[in-house]
Amino acid sequence: MNTDFNIEITEDDLALYEVVKKFSDTELKPLAREVDENASFVSKQIPMLAELGLMGMNLPELWGGPGISPIALYLAVEAIAAGCGSTVSMLTAHFLATDSILLGGDDDLKGRYLPDAASGQKLGCFGLTEPRAGSNPADMKTRAVKTDSGYRVTGVKHFITNAGHADFIVLYCITDPEKAHRDISALVVDLNSDGISIGKPEDTMGLKGGHIFEVSFDSVLVPLDNLLGEEGTGFKTAMKVLDNGRAEVAAMCTGIAGAALREAVDWSEQRQIGGQALRTYQGVAWQLADMATQLDAARLLGLRAASKRKLGVRFSKEASMAKLFCSEMAARVTDGALQIHGGYGYTREIALERYVRDVRIMRIFEGSSEVQRSIIAGNLQAT
Repeated sequence: MNTDFNIEITEDDLALYEVVKKFSDTELKPLAREVDENASFVSKQIPMLAELGLMGMNLPELWGGPGISPIALYLAVEAIAAGCGSTVSMLTAHFLATDSILLGGDDDLKGRYLPDAASGQKLGCFGLTEPRAGSNPADMKTRAVKTDSGYRVTGVKHFITNAGHADFIVLYCITDPEKAHRDISALVVDLNSDGISIGKPEDTMGLKGGHIFEVSFDSVLVPLDNLLGEEGTGFKTAMKVLDNGRAEVAAMCTGIAGAALREAVDWSEQRQIGGQALRTYQGVAWQLADMATQLDAARLLGLRAASKRKLGVRFSKEASMAKLFCSEMAARVTDGALQIHGGYGYTREIALERYVRDVRIMRIFEGSSEVQRSIIAGNLQAT
């Protein structure tokens, strides 16, 4: 029996959550509809986030961050997601890049990139996925050939959030073709380097202001000291980073689902059917009860993953459980909230249809639901 359910939320954690929630409600939420309708990148939100220290809230004070706990990070990501899914998509993709440097880089590399990333002066992106290598890094084709003057990188990365607006990419690639996926390395690559071409942003179903791109590398020269750690250690770094990212996806899901539930509760109180509030009807009341229960269960799984992250121990199973359950919960809750609104929920006048579109990708990126089930199953131990 798993008894590891210790979740401790401090007053500091809650205080930060309240600050971020107020910021999200007053600054991000009013911009979210415009971002979605125009598919405009969330550029103006970056200095707003940076002013509150949120662009580097995954980083310790030594490297320019506020040094908050993973619990506070979870709650802050949830609050931002409730205001604007596109903004939180940009932000958590940035975290994947800076987490990679934090976990795999030396002090010189950290000093060159992390303080500027935390202050919002530099935006990062995370380059793992390829056109033919999504959830399986073993199919990776991007190559980095070591020369006296640096690494020469050739290959293509796909579905890279932020790439067309970012300053640097943490690029995962093969450095020894004989070892293939057993020798994946990570390089920090400045995106203004010669030989890099970036396509147009993909026309996505949701998160329309969190742009994703294809990025091509044609014999791009990368300095030798931009290698993260040792050659061949990139896969381990990427897996640690994805554990963090999956916990943050869980927070994104509970944030958007929570916003949808609040919309549904408010609507069901205001909407009159036969002279009675909609929520007085048992069918609607029970549906709201189920949605609230699923949301709370999901949030507890997310906070458990954050708690394990706080301890500094491996939490791959907990992160995968949180991402799996939270992403599938978010689909049910946002769809249920739209259903309660009836025909009004199907219009673009209110946020429900955007919530439904925004959460759909949560079951796909950073490892699909099927991948999460494989990870969970692989971490189960017989009793």
